[in-house]
Amino acid sequence: MLLEKKLCYNIGRMKNFYLFGGVVVALIALMGGWQYYQSTLPGKYDTFAQCLTEKGAIFYGAFWCPHCQNQKKMFGNSMEHIAYVECSTPDGQGQLQVCTDKGVKSYPTWMFADGTSEPGELTLARLAEKTGCALPTES
Repeated sequence: MLLEKKLCYNIGRMKNFYLFGGVVVALIALMGGWQYYQSTLPGKYDTFAQCLTEKGAIFYGAFWCPHCQNQKKMFGNSMEHIAYVECSTPDGQGQLQVCTDKGVKSYPTWMFADGTSEPGELTLARLAEKTGCALPTES
């Protein structure tokens, strides 16, 4: 009798464990699906970002640079339309030759078709001013 109670108790605990595990797996799958869905939506600045690229603006950065990450976040999903050049070596310890050749000394650096460059995080308004691209109006 005691063995039967213990066995029933253990089976009940295992059911709860598997149920909890299933809920956790389902939540993780839902979160991953939601993130994927969000990443496929058009960006708020798609047209602006495309214009920057058409006007010759190039963003030079490094994957490890927090200011570069902030600049990328400004564009959100529209970042895919920005001409971006990764300057860091994969180990984060050096600079790629393409950036050395362009004279990139800090990250982020924006270079423009008129031959000028500006280091640092630039506001969208400053990028619009430098390129003549229109910022989208808030709706």
